[in-house]
Amino acid sequence: MNISSPAAILAAHLLVLSAMSFGGFPSVLPNVHELAAANGWLSDREFADIFAVSQVMPGPNMILMMSFIGLKLGGITGAIASALATFGPPCAMYYLSYSLWDRFGEMPWQLIVRRALAPLTVGLVVAGGCVMAHASDVDWAGAAITAGAVALTLRTRLRPLTARHAKTDTKACR
Repeated sequence: MNISSPAAILAAHLLVLSAMSFGGFPSVLPNVHELAAANGWLSDREFADIFAVSQVMPGPNMILMMSFIGLKLGGITGAIASALATFGPPCAMYYLSYSLWDRFGEMPWQLIVRRALAPLTVGLVVAGGCVMAHASDVDWAGAAITAGAVALTLRTRLRPLTARHAKTDTKACR
């Protein structure tokens, strides 16, 4: 993989983003979308389609999504580099922070950090959702589906992806 290739640029960008993402990779999804769109690597529709496919697949869907983008830009090598860049830094940081968190468990700053991370994470994930809604709502039908999913989620205990299982699994809606 050439250092100036789109796949290498993507992997380097993902390496930085994965090291600073709070709330998982969806919190930095707007930044990935901006990079892909600014360089002409993916259209809004392609980005939304890759997001949708990766979300319905089981397993670590953001790693899968970044792998799909890396695959499009640099083949198998690009997919592997993108996957490693997405999960490598957080794994190392989780390991280190967990050992430090346990070691300093009674310190007052932990309560401050815990209280601050929840609102920060929610805000970043909602921002990612807004970017995806904008990228996928290119016509009235897409906007109607998004609005319906939002209304269903906010007004009921049903969740759009679990609602289809409601007849067979009554616990899915609780």
